[in-house]
Amino acid sequence: MENYTYNSFYIQLEGLKVTKMSLYPVFLFLFCSYLFIMLANVGIIILVLIDKNLHQPMYLLFCNLPLNDILGNSILVPRLLSDTLRPPSERLISYPECVVQAFTTHMFGATAHTVLIIMAVDRYVAICNPLRYAAIMTNKMVIKLTVSAWGVALVLVGILLSLTIRLNRCRTMITNPYCDNAALFKLSCESVFINNVYGLTFTVVLFTVSIGSMVITYSKITVVCLMNKSKSLNSKALKTCSTHLFVYLIMLLSGMLVILLHRFPQYSDYRKLAAILFHIIPGSLNPVIYGVQSKEIRTFVSHMFQRKKVLPSL
Repeated sequence: MENYTYNSFYIQLEGLKVTKMSLYPVFLFLFCSYLFIMLANVGIIILVLIDKNLHQPMYLLFCNLPLNDILGNSILVPRLLSDTLRPPSERLISYPECVVQAFTTHMFGATAHTVLIIMAVDRYVAICNPLRYAAIMTNKMVIKLTVSAWGVALVLVGILLSLTIRLNRCRTMITNPYCDNAALFKLSCESVFINNVYGLTFTVVLFTVSIGSMVITYSKITVVCLMNKSKSLNSKALKTCSTHLFVYLIMLLSGMLVILLHRFPQYSDYRKLAAILFHIIPGSLNPVIYGVQSKEIRTFVSHMFQRKKVLPSL
């Protein structure tokens, strides 16, 4: 195999094309979004950890989502903020940092799918097998499901990136706001056939399993609800399942929009925006949706505010 001499340590990111007029509004939007994502998701995790009423499989499994949002956005958004204030010629990133960013980006997307799958399993057991729920969804089972969700994503993304870093590079420009696998292997002048095949297989398998799991579990849940005449049970099932399904649809549509826009190079600016929103929108909406829908979380927050009001008067 020919040895390339262009394996530059530094790579240039094209980033967002921001005018002087929109520079500070874009920076402010990204900064406020990141601040809200951090505060909201860290707050949700702390609530679940300190309130014993929330020590239930549903909430413990849900904690994987805010954790994923925190990790995914912490690697991406600060770098975007700094690049926004730099001229395009100075938006340089080292190759190892670019690989880490690409790994984190794909882990964020893959883990979101796998976590929502195990959450669907939890809802299925809770509604379709309520009498056996406590026996099935033990702490050990919650740990197994959590490790499975992160482990599967780790293996899939690990193979994805390992196929890319084996390639020599002859280009130094990435036309994205941040690094991802496709942008990295496009830097190479070698054959990327294996990368394309595995990348396509990775995407198809992940989406097929994810969507298939949702269709199967929610079809069975719907059948049980239609056969069950208990209004209270059906109402509770509707609330928890609609919340989970809404979060899943947001994540799915955001991801599919990015993949779709990759096929249309003429809409590169829209693709960049969609790629950023894929991280920001789910990370911002997940804690809000679950916070509003969950009676336990609303009760805990209201008690906290009531204590704050009472303390000054004391």
